[in-house]
Amino acid sequence: MIRLGSLAGYPFEGPRLLGGWTPPSVPAVYAILYKPSPDKKPERYAVIYVDHSDDLSTARLPFRHPRAHCWIERAGSRWKIYICTYQVAGGLRSHREMIANELASVYHPRCNSRQYDQSWKDQWIGEYSAPSTTGPLTPRGPEKES
Repeated sequence: MIRLGSLAGYPFEGPRLLGGWTPPSVPAVYAILYKPSPDKKPERYAVIYVDHSDDLSTARLPFRHPRAHCWIERAGSRWKIYICTYQVAGGLRSHREMIANELASVYHPRCNSRQYDQSWKDQWIGEYSAPSTTGPLTPRGPEKES
C-alpha cells in the first residue's frame, strides 16, 4: 500500500509493475509511477499520470492507453513503470473524478494533458480579513447587577 494525496492521503493498492498486470473489472482511481532514482532511492516513486475509470479492464491498460508512450518515455522503459489503484468504497464517478483532480493538482503529473491548480482566487469566494487576535488578553471583572 502507498498513500497518495494531501494530508493523510488515500490508501492506494500497489505500486505494482505495470507490465504483466491484468486490470480488474472495477471502478477506481489509478496513478502511474516510476522511480526517478532507483539506485540511490529505490523506495521513492514519482507520479507521472493520474486518472480514473468506471472499469479498469476497459481503460486500455497496460500499454494500449493513449498516454502510454509518455509513461514509457518518462520512465525509460515499459519495465520501469508502476501502477497503484484506489477503489473508492461507495464512491460515485464524481468522487473518483474529484480525487483524480486533487492528485493531479498535488503532483502535477507530466503525462496528464490537463493540469489543475490548488489555489483559490479572491473573485471565487470574495476577500476576507479576520480580526486581529494577537493583542493582549484583558481580564474581565465580575459583572455588576443593576
